[in-house]
Amino acid sequence: MIDPGKNSPYIIDFPQIGDSCVGYISVTEQNDSVPFKIKRIFWTYFTPESVVRGRHAHHETEQVILAAAGRIIVTTEDAFGNINIFTLSDPYKGVYIPPNIWHTMQYTHNAIQIVFASTEYNKNDYIRDYDEFKKTWGNQEK
Repeated sequence: MIDPGKNSPYIIDFPQIGDSCVGYISVTEQNDSVPFKIKRIFWTYFTPESVVRGRHAHHETEQVILAAAGRIIVTTEDAFGNINIFTLSDPYKGVYIPPNIWHTMQYTHNAIQIVFASTEYNKNDYIRDYDEFKKTWGNQEK
C-alpha cells in the first residue's frame, strides 16, 4: 500500500510471512512498501518511558517508523493543526511521516524503533522549534 495521501501520515502494512508455529518474517524491497528510496536506517532502544523523543519536523526527509519490539506512540501534527495518533505495536506495521509534519514518539522501555529515511543525516533539514515549524509550514495551502 503506497501513497494514500503522500502529504499526510499513514499506516503501512508490511507483509507478514509465516505462522505461529515457526515464527514470522516481514520484508520490504526498494519501491515496494516504502514510498521512497531508503538512504538511511537508524534505530533507538532502551528509551525511558518518561522521555518524549522527536519533537521536530523535516524540510525534506520522509520517514517510515516501525516498532520492532514493544510499543511506540507516534503523534503527528501538520501545520494546520491536524493531529493523528498512531500506536505501533506490531512489527509488520509502520507509519509514514512525510516532510513538514511535526512528530513525537513515546516508548515502552522495551521498545525498539527502526526508522527508514529518505535522506542522509543533515542537521539543517530539522525544524526543532515548534513556533518555527508553524511559521515555516503554516502558510502552505491545504
